[in-house]
Amino acid sequence: MSASASRTAAATAALAFAAVPVLLVGPGAAPAVAHGSMTDPVSRVAACHAEGPENPRSEACKAAVAAGGTQAFYDWNEVNIGDAAGRHREIVPDGELCSAGRDKYKGLDLPRADWPASPLSAGGHTFRYKATAPHRGSFELYLTKDGYDPSKPLTWADLEEKPFATAKDPKLENGAYVIRGTVPERSGRHLVYSIWQRSDSPEAFYTCSDVVFGGAAADPGPTASAPTDQQIADNADKSTVDHGGHGGDSHGGDARPSTAPSSAAPGTTAGTTPGNAPELKSAGAPSPVAADPSPGGTPDLAATGGSGSTPYLAVGGAVVLAAGAALLFGAARRRMSS
Repeated sequence: MSASASRTAAATAALAFAAVPVLLVGPGAAPAVAHGSMTDPVSRVAACHAEGPENPRSEACKAAVAAGGTQAFYDWNEVNIGDAAGRHREIVPDGELCSAGRDKYKGLDLPRADWPASPLSAGGHTFRYKATAPHRGSFELYLTKDGYDPSKPLTWADLEEKPFATAKDPKLENGAYVIRGTVPERSGRHLVYSIWQRSDSPEAFYTCSDVVFGGAAADPGPTASAPTDQQIADNADKSTVDHGGHGGDSHGGDARPSTAPSSAAPGTTAGTTPGNAPELKSAGAPSPVAADPSPGGTPDLAATGGSGSTPYLAVGGAVVLAAGAALLFGAARRRMSS
């Protein structure tokens, strides 16, 4: 075989082998979706999901369903903005904090003093955020200021400027993130606003949790309950949330205009938020509730979205691709020598 033929064969083999890392890295590089909602204190969307989207008990949840339909409460774990990237006050409008500006969740923004609420006291408190798809990120919890009026639309000015509790990559216990903080003194009805900003993606999640200081006697409204794991599993087939994609739901009319610079890939439409783009829910078993896989209670969040079979699939794929590369190399040599 001539020197030029040898170089051609070597180049062919090199290209074949080069495909190995690309093919292996491609699927693993797709972002695993983070979904969830505050359950202590119970968020509005979680409370209405627990009551049942079709026949909610509280007047507030009934009004929310009337305003935005039932799907928002089957998709209770996805009040998100796909390209937030920390720009929360810039891109979430006043009066739309609880829905994150998404029309689908507009029922959550209804200004009412009778939303199901959780009792809360000043001092140390352990907050819990149910994670149906955990991932790395940071949490910020804000409390409404003295003088907050729940009968008026919630604005950024209603919240304290700084969060009273923060957590980066908090511990996951029994499928929920654990966030500890010291609650300021308040009285009567208030609201805890949470922001979960992923660190491996610009996607962020938002929740509104109505709370009452001073005990049940301080507020005659209904007490909020979090959805049970059984309720979540029973309603999973009605959810349009797909943990195999990146945020969003299957309702194309709810795409939020992106305020970030456009870098649309071929085949996509610039000006729509990737995290809120339409996607189809995969058929099959309900999405599992996140478990606590490690003895210390802290999972490998960066590996979320994989499974125990992932390493074996990667190794098997490498072997198959290497074998294919060898066949290509041999065929090239035969063609050059003939």
